[in-house]
Amino acid sequence: SSVLRVNDLLGCGITIHSLITAKRAALPEVPVIYFLEPTPENIAKIITDLEKDQYGDFYINFTSSLGRALLEDFAKKVAMTGKSFKIKQVFDQYLDFIVTEVDLFSLDLPKLYSKFNNPSTPEDDITIAADKIANSLFATIMTMGSIPIIRCPRGGPAELIGQRLDQKLRDHVINTKNQSNSHSNGNNSGNGNSSIMDTGAGKSERSVLVLLDRNMDLASMFAHSWIYQCMVSDVFNLDRNTITIKSVDKEGKETISKYDIDPRDFFWASSSVLPFPDAVENVEKELEKYKQEAQELTNRTGISKLQDIDPNSSDTLHIQQAVKALPELTARKAIIDMHMKVLAALLTELETKSLDSFFEIEQDLNDVKVQKQFLELLKSSNTKGDNSIDKLRTYIMIYLQVDDLSSSYIQECEKILEELNLDLSSLKYIKNVKQFLKMSSFQPSASNHSNSNKTSSIVGGSNDEINSSALFNSLSSKLYGLTDGRISEGVGSLITGLRKLLPEKKQLPITNVIEAIMNPQEATQEFINLTDDYLYFDPRMTRGSHSKPPRRQQFSESVVFVVGGGNYLEYQNLQEWSNSTNNNGNNKLVVYGSTSIITAPEFLEECKELGS
Repeated sequence: SSVLRVNDLLGCGITIHSLITAKRAALPEVPVIYFLEPTPENIAKIITDLEKDQYGDFYINFTSSLGRALLEDFAKKVAMTGKSFKIKQVFDQYLDFIVTEVDLFSLDLPKLYSKFNNPSTPEDDITIAADKIANSLFATIMTMGSIPIIRCPRGGPAELIGQRLDQKLRDHVINTKNQSNSHSNGNNSGNGNSSIMDTGAGKSERSVLVLLDRNMDLASMFAHSWIYQCMVSDVFNLDRNTITIKSVDKEGKETISKYDIDPRDFFWASSSVLPFPDAVENVEKELEKYKQEAQELTNRTGISKLQDIDPNSSDTLHIQQAVKALPELTARKAIIDMHMKVLAALLTELETKSLDSFFEIEQDLNDVKVQKQFLELLKSSNTKGDNSIDKLRTYIMIYLQVDDLSSSYIQECEKILEELNLDLSSLKYIKNVKQFLKMSSFQPSASNHSNSNKTSSIVGGSNDEINSSALFNSLSSKLYGLTDGRISEGVGSLITGLRKLLPEKKQLPITNVIEAIMNPQEATQEFINLTDDYLYFDPRMTRGSHSKPPRRQQFSESVVFVVGGGNYLEYQNLQEWSNSTNNNGNNKLVVYGSTSIITAPEFLEECKELGS
């Protein structure tokens, strides 16, 4: 559902689609395509359909590999029906993951962070979860078509999964070689039979899969972002390319609006990666461009409105041109209207919760002036909307990243948070994690949450920057007046001024780790030392040692996978780095994945569960 819509299915000749659990009408003359998980329950449903002659020919696709025992059980039950001739094809599709963008995927396995970090979780549950993740990553690698080198830190869930995945890939490489050899031994016709999959042997350069534990950087899970996509996910709900916006009117009635992001959404493709002010400016430009093109069309045809064009008319050449252009223009207008509604709703939330203040403070948490600024924000009461969770998020970031906080400052902040009737169990857990990480070499120092030697910040900078900060707030307040259901024309000039005030780009710890592995010449020594200690698995080394000491090398392609939850902020930060880094003239390719893509409130809930 994240990449195919109903119209796409219709375009493929699929006239009906249904969940296998739903009640379905019998269509004995029509072929059927099954796409489902390889479970005993699903196989039982296929057998029932076969016995009832529910459909004509059966084409069965499993999302992942069908185990030997289940395959034999399936075959036995099919034979017993006496209708095996109806089953035309059975496939292992290796599609046990969810893709929402070209370089982003999720396994849709929520709450794994709390499962892996809860001491009372049974060992069997840990093993089952690790196997599930390894199987899904195996499917991802099969789909991508090359066997990577695996790197991961020692001593956590990532190592557990790395070992299992390495063994699965190693077995696959051996089986593929054996199959290839048997094919070549049994066929001397010289037609070039090849193995079932390209194992990467013919490629000049290997890719790298970097498995990371969520604990390597908790702060990024609580951060407020200024990127359009990140804000949509954070403020609303972005799931499988559907934006869900809940709003409450003056009478307290809740309404829910849903907007589908189509793969052909040109505005999302270009603006989701941009800072929010740029996205606002772009939607204004797109609207103006649409108006101009629509005006030119109507001027040529002599019709005052596009809606007045008769699609059946063949009077003149201009009318025909207009009729041809109409569907594309209408589709563009629908996309522009949708994003204007989303951006206007974001502006309303910004005003209601003062979200820009939190974003601004988080740019330089080590600055004493900024810490005082946060204390004032903490004390301020917000009459427009509840931003207590946002206050807790920013405080957790300060606590995680600043090592020399005074006990009086901590007590004052936490007293105010308690008065907001917040459950601080999550904070209790965060404190335990920070204490644990201090005693281990698991994480780089907090000061490296952003690459400080490559960045500057608005807050606490030069006088010009501080003046800019004041202007930032002034412009924000002007923008708030424009949330009347759509973004008013003329906001572009305000946004242009606002955009200039954005802080320099920063690298998150995950990006610094990937830089140290993919491009060590450009990385800081701290992260090179950290990643030098990572485990190294090469599944193509089917003989001898299963792992070898890591060697620093350049990689142009990588898959980064976070065990325990990821977010759009890390994804966008990695994409920003990969697109700006050259490797002999070529950009890096970085695919980001996680057990689940989750929001800060969802991650807070997991921490709260662990803290209580």
